[in-house]
Amino acid sequence: MDEIWFAGIDLGGTTIKLAFINQYGEIQHKWEVPTDKSGDTITVTIAKAIDSKLDELHKSKHIVKYIGMGAPGPVDMATGVVYETVNLGWKNYALKNHLETETGIPAVIENDANIAALGEMWKGAGDGAKDVILVTLGTGVGGGIIVNGEIVHGINGAGGEIGHICSIPEGGAPCNCGKTGCIETIASATGIVRIAKEKIAEAKKPTQLKASEHLTARDVFEAANENDELALEVVDYVAKHLGLVLGNLASSLNPSKIVLGGGVSKAGELLRSKVEKTFRICAFPRAAEAADISIAALGNDAGVIGGAWIAKNEWLKHQNC
Repeated sequence: MDEIWFAGIDLGGTTIKLAFINQYGEIQHKWEVPTDKSGDTITVTIAKAIDSKLDELHKSKHIVKYIGMGAPGPVDMATGVVYETVNLGWKNYALKNHLETETGIPAVIENDANIAALGEMWKGAGDGAKDVILVTLGTGVGGGIIVNGEIVHGINGAGGEIGHICSIPEGGAPCNCGKTGCIETIASATGIVRIAKEKIAEAKKPTQLKASEHLTARDVFEAANENDELALEVVDYVAKHLGLVLGNLASSLNPSKIVLGGGVSKAGELLRSKVEKTFRICAFPRAAEAADISIAALGNDAGVIGGAWIAKNEWLKHQNC
């Protein structure tokens, strides 16, 4: 039987991650290229990267059956149009059409957090479960919600925007979305640093943390692991709000798996256990019993694997037509 590959692509602000993945979800080759921050040449760059890698591997293009790509921002699944990606200057950008024109390969486009959720569902911490919530804790807070094996998109592509669930109704910090008090302002890396600096400024107890421009969320978690009281206060505060949000989501959606991903999740059990403590208090008891909270397993590969998942499914749909 001829080889069947899918191209999984994860568009990030700094790099574009690409991988050739077989129908069993096994990565055959992966690499990355720099992101053109103007957004102008991204599809050209991807097309050249795919052609170059296939040449290097002495493989024919016909083995790549479909492309699945994740992009930041809400996506029109029917047309592959990205409604808006602020960092790249895209507004109503026909990504699917541009990508197919440049590569000559059929493509499907999805939100980047959603493909990460699908990747974890297929080959990672989701462990094949069909009802999964992934929350990605990085510079911002993203999310993907999977119900009965399908991503929840909502009526206009805004489904799964977990980072913009309100956690502080009044007096919260301003969010990039224009609101205040979003969980992104608390549980993101930038939110954690902001909270730590505020606590350092008013601290009446000794702490190893210094409120410099170089302070990171990692510093906060490392100090917390060394029982620094102020750092532990920050982690407790973050975990309390995140546990509340996830508890409310679980009461609504009744998932079997809740997965914490993104750079902040590298805090591991320290964060997971504290989030779970509040989650168990806040979630409807039957929903809490059903849900397992774990740390994401795939790291930076989640997006490309999820991209391959949607590519495979689209290809199979067309095979059955």
